[in-house]
Amino acid sequence: MRRALRVVGGAAPEPEDEPDTTVLLAAVAGGDLDAFGRLYDDLAPLVFGVARRVVRDPARAEEVAQEVFTELWRQAARFDASRGSVRTWASTIAHRRAVDAVRSTEASRAREDHVARREPVDVAGPEDAIVTAAEHEGVRRCLESLTPLQSQAVRLAYYQGFTYPEVAQLLDRPLSTVKTRMRDGLIRLRDCLEAGHGA
Repeated sequence: MRRALRVVGGAAPEPEDEPDTTVLLAAVAGGDLDAFGRLYDDLAPLVFGVARRVVRDPARAEEVAQEVFTELWRQAARFDASRGSVRTWASTIAHRRAVDAVRSTEASRAREDHVARREPVDVAGPEDAIVTAAEHEGVRRCLESLTPLQSQAVRLAYYQGFTYPEVAQLLDRPLSTVKTRMRDGLIRLRDCLEAGHGA
């Protein structure tokens, strides 16, 4: 109905669309469920389209779209019109959520692939088990002596099999920072282990 009225008036629908969406979002911020339903109708094709382009899978894109609208409902009062339109804001949230979904899926897949690639370990005798347990305890203590970023980077790269770029992406840090912290962490880890397994 609203779109039909705009066309009758002879004006293009796009210029009128944004102020109306802004009004709807303001009503949503006040808890108006009817306004939220209308906002959903207006933005759903845009949000789903952005999510679909990033995640590819339609079912996953629908999940992302639902997450976006949940965020729009919760964050409606924080919208700042001076920083852009409602549509731009919604598409930005959709893109961020979709990228997060892809990263999560890729990280899960990488972990599964790494586990699948592990070679079978020979069955150890009781003496070997004692030595291995002591070594593991020493490594654990030494890992705890690293900074949180060093420890996370080392664990992801050497225990979960992620590449440096993947570690940088997972930790949301620049690749150069991750490489530096990992190098420093490995040096500290080596020194700690050589000093007696952290004793």
